[in-house]
Amino acid sequence: MANIREIAKRAGVSVSTVSRVLNGYPYVKEEKRRAVWDVIHQLNYKKNINAVHLSKGRTNIIGVMLPTINHPYFSMIVEGISEEALRYGYHLLFFQTNYDIHKEQEALEMLRVKQIDGLIICSHTIRLETIASYTNDGPIVLCEDTSEPHLFSVYIDHYHAFALGMDYLIKKGHCKIGYCLSRPTSINSQKRKAAYKDALQSIHAPIRPDWMFHHCLHMSDGKRIASTILSLEEKPTALLVASDQVAAGIVLWGKTYGLHVPNDLAIVSFDNHPISEALHITTIELPLSLIGKKAFQMIYDYFTNDKTQPTKEKLPVRLIERASV
Repeated sequence: MANIREIAKRAGVSVSTVSRVLNGYPYVKEEKRRAVWDVIHQLNYKKNINAVHLSKGRTNIIGVMLPTINHPYFSMIVEGISEEALRYGYHLLFFQTNYDIHKEQEALEMLRVKQIDGLIICSHTIRLETIASYTNDGPIVLCEDTSEPHLFSVYIDHYHAFALGMDYLIKKGHCKIGYCLSRPTSINSQKRKAAYKDALQSIHAPIRPDWMFHHCLHMSDGKRIASTILSLEEKPTALLVASDQVAAGIVLWGKTYGLHVPNDLAIVSFDNHPISEALHITTIELPLSLIGKKAFQMIYDYFTNDKTQPTKEKLPVRLIERASV
């Protein structure tokens, strides 16, 4: 296979001139540039991309760890990451883990062996201490609030967001309030539960385990919740639902079963996905695409602007009133 030394010899130029031509640098005389490209075409030369990465110490590939792509919460974060990656000429490598610790570890190991330049973690099961042990291998950005000093993070205050929803429902006259969460053990869910309990205790309302629903991720889970609520002897009058998809399922299946929103059940959900607007669901808008953009920018600045000191950035949320309360 031809190499740049042979190209330089045949074109009658230096090796450094060939390198400048291949990398698009200016200040190369036009006749030399043409001579180099003529030889490149004659020899059918192709860049050895692995050698380029080795020489630069960079791959221009950013890893993105997420449990699933098939969920609006994560797909909206990915949308923001992808927009910035395209803008700056980076490639993305996705690690869909389904919360499998071994798959999460594989993503971290790829950072360690320099197959990716940095890693954005949308959600995880693996311990923060384990993640932090890889920070010497490259920048790691978490899409959650973390006190770990060695990790970058861009996040939403999920305690505040849930408290905002609870306060809104309470001001609307509700005290029999339930919730729907995804993974009950996740950091974000723990903060949401704390806000929920604090709000009920502030008005001396009971905390009812049978009004607390977990593992709610998809629209089909809304069917399960609507059915369960109808079977309860004492029913909640309102739900705080951590996903517009689940809220949409409750609205649609509830209508089928005879559970009407908001007359029988008020709903406040999260994300502000287009489906919440279509079904007139009151929701708390989470800036998920912006999270993705900020996460990518942190890694880009790490390499380009030498911003290697981990930073943490909290993004605001807002409540959008519609017809479900």
